[in-house]
Amino acid sequence: MVKLFVGNLPAEATQSELKSLFEQFGRVTECDIIKNYGFVHMEDKKSADEAVHNLNHYKLHGVAINVENSRGKPKASTKLHVSNLSNNCTSDELRAKFESYGSVLECDIVKEYAFVHMERADEALDAIRNLDNTEFKGKIFSWVRHSLQSCLQ
Repeated sequence: MVKLFVGNLPAEATQSELKSLFEQFGRVTECDIIKNYGFVHMEDKKSADEAVHNLNHYKLHGVAINVENSRGKPKASTKLHVSNLSNNCTSDELRAKFESYGSVLECDIVKEYAFVHMERADEALDAIRNLDNTEFKGKIFSWVRHSLQSCLQ
């Protein structure tokens, strides 16, 4: 898996539109938009390299987007999708909440949901067990357990 950074996204860009754009070059395993930037995970390096070559400075809704390899160090992680966040919740506050259960590698808020990447699956499970259906900043956490299928069996 190769993670690509997509910068300078126009406000009208959608996740499905971005995914379709990158799927021209190979299998997209994940696609997330955070404000005016996003991340696209391509299945293999060849596909990712083709996407960077063809889509860097591509005009999406009249705006030239930036596409490059993500500079973050790739680490194995367990990705949690956290729903029903309060509008006044910050990334730092959410990260702090999860760090009480283990190491958080990434924490990205997208509107009323977030993606929290925890370094260890057992720590992610501990966070789920302790935070599921609890109140945080006036809302009740709810979960989609995409990455935890194998851990929960």
